[in-house]
Amino acid sequence: MERFTDRELEVLTLIGRGMSNSEISAHLYISMATTKSHVARLLAKIDARDRVQLAIAAHEAKIVPPPE
Repeated sequence: MERFTDRELEVLTLIGRGMSNSEISAHLYISMATTKSHVARLLAKIDARDRVQLAIAAHEAKIVPPPE
């Protein structure tokens, strides 16, 4: 996970919590285009097919705590 920027880790955490791109944009006060760019870079960096794999990676790396 050290290969991610701080912002990418923030986005990955929010994806792991189930947020949509529009929710992430609003939460981080960034544009939708910027959010999509971060998501695309995350997908490429871990060679993931989709957001579900990103969310799984976030949970496996313990970036997002398990649900109670």
